[in-house]
Amino acid sequence: MNRESFAAGERLVSPAYVRQGCEARHSHEHLIRLLLEKVPRSEYCLCSFLVIVIEYLCIESLKILSVFVQSLPCFLLRLIHGIGRSGDISAVQPKAAGSSLLNKITNSLVLDIIKLAGVHTVANCFVVPMATGMSLTLCFLTLRHRRPKAKYIIWPRIDQKSCFKSMITAGFEPVVIENVLEGDELRTDLKAVEAKVQELGPDNVLCVHSTTSCFAPRVPDRLEELAVICANYDIPHIVNNAYGVQSSKCMHLIQQGARVGRIDAFVQSLDKNFMVPVGGAIIAGFNDTFIQEISKMYPGRASASPSLDVLITLLSLGSNGYKRLLKERKEMFSYLSSQLKKLSEAYSERLLQTPHNPISLAVTLKTLDEHQDRAVTQLGSMLFTRQVSGARLILIN
Repeated sequence: MNRESFAAGERLVSPAYVRQGCEARHSHEHLIRLLLEKVPRSEYCLCSFLVIVIEYLCIESLKILSVFVQSLPCFLLRLIHGIGRSGDISAVQPKAAGSSLLNKITNSLVLDIIKLAGVHTVANCFVVPMATGMSLTLCFLTLRHRRPKAKYIIWPRIDQKSCFKSMITAGFEPVVIENVLEGDELRTDLKAVEAKVQELGPDNVLCVHSTTSCFAPRVPDRLEELAVICANYDIPHIVNNAYGVQSSKCMHLIQQGARVGRIDAFVQSLDKNFMVPVGGAIIAGFNDTFIQEISKMYPGRASASPSLDVLITLLSLGSNGYKRLLKERKEMFSYLSSQLKKLSEAYSERLLQTPHNPISLAVTLKTLDEHQDRAVTQLGSMLFTRQVSGARLILIN
């Protein structure tokens, strides 16, 4: 409602009541202006959120796109045009000014959260409607244009299929670097990485593909040292930070790596870090031009759903709410670690000492293994049927 609408309302009800409503409206508009700058500190109420969405829907060109199921736009908040244009997922869509504006705001808020989480010098980021693996592929395909002779990606080993397939799908040959055992931890073999760069030749290496978040006893790669190697040999560095936004340690590694060496982009999952449905990721980096190049590599328009999901979540949390979740996660990890230690010792097992892994723990199962392999796998089945998600049981042989 504009000023004329409120004036007309004063002819029907008390002007004092209308002015009160007008002030309430102005308070919501003030929240919209704040939203254009950074993540709000406190969560938005449902009313404020609806005002924001309705305001932006008013500038959406809905008549240009026909929809067979007439009720469908209601479920999609009428954002049926998606985001981006045919040549750039971050470009403004002429038929969807509202969706485009919401998408720009989402990218801005996510950038603010990444800085809040510890990567203070990040230059740019965008939400892409693909999970982490395909988002990594997009980064590799973008680098192909910069390094046309390169055909290898140096990759410190991590046993996750999506990471491996992201490189093969992009058409490159992964060069797997085995990790070294230091105490209980599997750590990056820096000498082997540098030796492989020299053997293959820097021009033939597309990038180093490192990892922060992983399953113990594997620990995050030595990002600072890898970043220095990449800077010394002028090789790009792409970081798989799938779970990392929620971990101050992982984010610190990325910040330090960019400070002392080279990190071109880091990719994180939306569902793992922002508790939204699967199907989105954030691609971020320290060079604005390169991040824009990646966004332009995405072919065609895309669904606005992942962007809208994370926008609703961040407005529901506010920066204070997100910081509270980060604090609670760290406290719960410490509690889980102490309780697993007690449990393992009670059954003559051992909690592995993996202090460099801030998100995962590992426990030996020698007692079960002595009986039969089936006992180990049966325990895995029991955990799964009891809704214990994320647990892995590994047979050594």
